[in-house]
Amino acid sequence: MKKITDLKKSALLGAVLICAAALPAFAGVSQPMARVKDIATVEGIRENQLIGMGLVVGLQGTGDKGNMAMQMMSNMTEQFGVMVDPRQINSKNAAVVTVTCQLPPFVSPGQNTDVLVSAMGDANSLEGGVLLQTPLKAANGRVYAVAQGPLTLGGWSASGAAASAKKNVVTVGRIPNGAIVEEGVGMNYAGNGMINLLLRNSDFTTAQRVAGAINQKFGTVAHAPDPGRVSVKVPSSYANSPAAFVASIENMTVRPDAAAKVIVNERTGTIVMGGNVKIGNVSVAHGNLTVRVSEGADVSQPDALSAGQTVATPQTDIASNEEGPQLVELPSTSTVQDLTAAMNAVGVGPRDLVAVLQAMDEAGALHGALIVQ
Repeated sequence: MKKITDLKKSALLGAVLICAAALPAFAGVSQPMARVKDIATVEGIRENQLIGMGLVVGLQGTGDKGNMAMQMMSNMTEQFGVMVDPRQINSKNAAVVTVTCQLPPFVSPGQNTDVLVSAMGDANSLEGGVLLQTPLKAANGRVYAVAQGPLTLGGWSASGAAASAKKNVVTVGRIPNGAIVEEGVGMNYAGNGMINLLLRNSDFTTAQRVAGAINQKFGTVAHAPDPGRVSVKVPSSYANSPAAFVASIENMTVRPDAAAKVIVNERTGTIVMGGNVKIGNVSVAHGNLTVRVSEGADVSQPDALSAGQTVATPQTDIASNEEGPQLVELPSTSTVQDLTAAMNAVGVGPRDLVAVLQAMDEAGALHGALIVQ
């Protein structure tokens, strides 16, 4: 008999199953305390996507070979009073690109933001290129920013007559602070004296805890109409400064809750198990190894004439057999984390654990949602 912590890696090729019954006391402490600003956003405060199509010049023969770049170059020269037939332009030093950026909230005209530039045609590289002035539009067709400047790439490329070398992607680049904001977007986050907090992960328990924490500090001003939203009435003392009220709420801490889930990616063999996942009593045989789980209870009897009480404590015993007697024991406080630790201890890979988890879910012994990606 030996503890699971004493198991050494072996050459086992079959899968192993270590099942544990977690104590109820484990629930509630699996999630750490978090700030409200880390688990929720304020409705009405958001970024806006901008996009434009521009021309990158200054390339060393690595630009587009198609007619689209020649047509854009012809259109640009026409704006400066030079009429050139696109069929007469023969250059590989320019490339047609798409320019995208995120317009931050509360941005004002004259401020800068980063832009991402991506080759749209058959350009081989944008290394050394310069983006010419490009208007950036929103979905409503209005121009909110203008981008221009030299590109910064995260890679490089070199080629010769008989060989070439390239590192990372050279057809996508960035221009730090390359866009100048021409028009801001108004953010109405405290309309009618109400502020709505949108939870990043909708959950009834978390929404109620956030509302309760706010009410405990500011009075009865918050309620949760649904699992993804907490509506808060701005107190009269903050009527002229709703931003200060939001700042006070954002720095409050609550303990978020989450449904028990097991995420399995069969393509990569990645398994992520939440701390709330529980495993019921089950006996499973997989490969050459059989593991049996038995539940029992010990009774703690106090001494005579003492003030103590008789208490029943759960006890979990796990036995396994493979080509001979072998006993693996876990304490009664074992949880789903011990399953992973036991698998690693005997050298079983995560792909075998995927099959075990799926079988346990079918048997009803996995108390949590199994999501296979």
